[in-house]
Amino acid sequence: MDGNTISIIIALISAYLLGSLPFAYIISRLVKRVDIRQVGTRNMGAMNTIYRVGLWWGILVLFLDMAKGALAILVARWLGVSETVQLIAGGIAVIGHMFPVFLGFRGGKGGATVVGIFICLMPRALPFGAAIFVIVLAATRYPTLSYSLALLCAPFVAWLVYHSGVLVLFSVALLLMVLARYIPRIIEMRTTSGNWNRVFIRKGLKDRF
Repeated sequence: MDGNTISIIIALISAYLLGSLPFAYIISRLVKRVDIRQVGTRNMGAMNTIYRVGLWWGILVLFLDMAKGALAILVARWLGVSETVQLIAGGIAVIGHMFPVFLGFRGGKGGATVVGIFICLMPRALPFGAAIFVIVLAATRYPTLSYSLALLCAPFVAWLVYHSGVLVLFSVALLLMVLARYIPRIIEMRTTSGNWNRVFIRKGLKDRF
């Protein structure tokens, strides 16, 4: 087994283990003595932590989950593997967040980890995403929808700013992975609210199902 093969294996295993780090679970256990997967929306993510544990704890989870995605790319880059392997490592980090080995493969939806990957690979997408997030949040008062729509700018930035077909395809693949995880939650909210308008337009930041 040559050195490059070893580096690839290390990069991919490291990416999965980084993605598997369950920061929302750890923080909710330490601070509130609860399993974040059993309360609120039952999602092991930053927004559920904000609502069930506290604002600043949720923000901490957000940045830690973003860091997982960025670090997966940076570790692969440091190991000197190809760009393709770096992108695969990013995708595996998201899979690690969704199916963490440390929690019986029951994790979160991966949105924040994807944000970290996009910031690492396409930092010029950040102002576009931030602007979309603020505008949509002001209109809907729905943070999850706001950052979800902000993520949609990634393929366009990859195409129009970075001129990279590979990054376009990679961005779309990551977004589809996250969307697949959100579909059951969207259906649940539609059933609970009774109409789509109630799902996407909230009365306030604390209004949730």
